[in-house]
Amino acid sequence: MAQPPLPLSIQDAAAHLGVSAHTLRYYDREGLLAVPRGGGSKRQYTSAELGLLRMLIRLRRTGMGMAGLREFSRLIRLGEAGVPARRALLVAHEQAVVAQLGAMQGDLQAIRDKIALYDHLHPEVAPAPSPAPLAEPVTS
Repeated sequence: MAQPPLPLSIQDAAAHLGVSAHTLRYYDREGLLAVPRGGGSKRQYTSAELGLLRMLIRLRRTGMGMAGLREFSRLIRLGEAGVPARRALLVAHEQAVVAQLGAMQGDLQAIRDKIALYDHLHPEVAPAPSPAPLAEPVTS
């Protein structure tokens, strides 16, 4: 997605990031980022806030809780001094995500096995197989 002209209003930032304005307000209230305010005390999202928000959204989407997000944001504010702890936090989260993916792969296989069983026991409800693609004509 192309970067729109900055700074962005909360509505534009939310649309750009694929979240609700309510989510951005919540992250602001939770102290995850400090968004500069413009005229009329309206939030103005710059590339710095958008970059941090993209990462926070990814972390949240992969199961990191608010305490972890707060800690990550705190470590970001420390700058270079926070890099070792930030890295450690991300490594621990990566391990948790890998474990979740492994569990989900097992769950997905169980679902596929059950579908295959139902297809075998009740072929009348199984979808018809897709027709084979037509062969490409041979030209010399």
